[in-house]
Amino acid sequence: MRARTILVWIALALSSLPVLCTAATPARDPLVPDTTIAIPALHFDSDGALAITPSATSSPHDFDYLVGNWNLRNRKLKSRLTGSKEWIDFESRVEMHQILDGIGNIDKYTEQSADKPYEGVALRLFDPKTRLWSIYWADGNSGKLDPPVVGSFENKIGHFFARDTYQGKKIIVVFRWDVRDPQHPIWSQAFSADEGKTWEWNSINVSERAK
Repeated sequence: MRARTILVWIALALSSLPVLCTAATPARDPLVPDTTIAIPALHFDSDGALAITPSATSSPHDFDYLVGNWNLRNRKLKSRLTGSKEWIDFESRVEMHQILDGIGNIDKYTEQSADKPYEGVALRLFDPKTRLWSIYWADGNSGKLDPPVVGSFENKIGHFFARDTYQGKKIIVVFRWDVRDPQHPIWSQAFSADEGKTWEWNSINVSERAK
């Protein structure tokens, strides 16, 4: 009888383990950059330009998941490349549709985080020859396209790079698209002021389909 009672207690204890394990592992905040995902090592040509090669699976359909209307939760550093740890949270909206028979697409981005509405446009183009995506950005403040970030997806995570300047400082910028959950894609941006040796994540958002 005593042995049977002990076995019952052991069974009850084992059955509770999955619940205990689940409770002990909190869900990761999608608005905190995932530093467990490595930024690919950078390569340069003889002139110092970024040498970017596509992944084996790079495809013109890589951004198909993003077609439609989305509500975004955003977070950005108050100050970039200054050691700031202060983040600003706000909301925005994106409307995306495809162009050029699917090898291109356009986002219309809008937010009301300042005194006046802010509007931007992302233009993405897939080059069938190089099998690389180029992503261009323009907003109502500058009225011109920024240098494109270029890259591809691998295992549902895309990295896209460009040389640029920020407040007169030469930098390399990376966009990351994490679409392991295509219903809640995560975009993030980082700057490097030392040729990719170190990176500062400064902007991130997670999208949810607008109802």
